[in-house]
Amino acid sequence: MNRREALAATAVGLGAVAMTQAADAPINPKGGLKITKLETILVQPRWLFLKIHTDAGIVGLGEPVVEGRAETVATAVKEVEPYLVGKDPRQVTHHWQAIYRHAFYRGGPVLTSALSGIDMALWDIKGKALGVPVYELLGGPTRSKVRLYAQTRTPDDIRRGVAAGFTAFKTGPQFRRRYPRYIETPSQVGFAVEQFAALRKAGGEDITSRSTSTARSAPP
Repeated sequence: MNRREALAATAVGLGAVAMTQAADAPINPKGGLKITKLETILVQPRWLFLKIHTDAGIVGLGEPVVEGRAETVATAVKEVEPYLVGKDPRQVTHHWQAIYRHAFYRGGPVLTSALSGIDMALWDIKGKALGVPVYELLGGPTRSKVRLYAQTRTPDDIRRGVAAGFTAFKTGPQFRRRYPRYIETPSQVGFAVEQFAALRKAGGEDITSRSTSTARSAPP
């Protein structure tokens, strides 16, 4: 087979794949599709999820949230809704630029988080409309598996996690009081070190640890 024949065979193969994907798509790729509403779902204590609905029944899912400011971000999403309703959700990049660049105050954690959740949901809609996973629209998968970590606070948590097959854990400094101070006493620091040492002993030297941030509003 020469180069021209190989290219022709490839083109035929790609055409067949495209036809198969088009057949699997729930709507005609060139057909109309409009956003009908944006729905936010608050999940206690601090999470926010988004559904973008369309007139074809396709729903895109996203997560627009700043931890501890879920209701604030929900309001930001609601403020963007009038722009999106009635528009084609498949113009993902156009909508991202319009929402971000047309704002008087660009960026910031609230608007950017709201826009991130909207962006997720629009890509979700586009993938569903074309009948392909979103990762295929973004160039294909980059890995076949993802390493998970388990959240832990006690040595027993670590031991249960190791038994379940986890090799990475997320935790934070443990203090005698609920909230840490901005400047801790040597005894409190020593107590936190002891807790970390107990976790390391329970898990062994081969596990990976990741610390959570304790920078948050707290009483003195």
